[in-house]
Amino acid sequence: MTQSGVRLSLRIDLPGGRFGPGKAALLRAISAHGSISAAARQLRMSYARAWKLTEAMNSSFRDPLVETFSGGSSRGGAQLTLAGQKVLELYTAIEHAAVKAAGRNLASLSSLSNHEC
Repeated sequence: MTQSGVRLSLRIDLPGGRFGPGKAALLRAISAHGSISAAARQLRMSYARAWKLTEAMNSSFRDPLVETFSGGSSRGGAQLTLAGQKVLELYTAIEHAAVKAAGRNLASLSSLSNHEC
């Protein structure tokens, strides 16, 4: 999230693992493309890395965040589960709230920087 030229990056440490901007981006891309491989391509990430992150997310929460289905004529795919949609929605809301709460401080920090962020 960006405010006044400063980027706020939010990582949440949960008992089952970490969730942050990279995993959120992967969930968004899976949701948009219906495929882990297409999501990986969009994010310029290897399929192996995307699959590993997906497995980590699925094991970090009580319910899986991504479900996959295999081939046949439709060539398989992936989609967010209701839990995945909810986690992404909550993470996005937390990001927006953090940026809003830190707005003035982010602007002040930006004004002290001698480089564009």
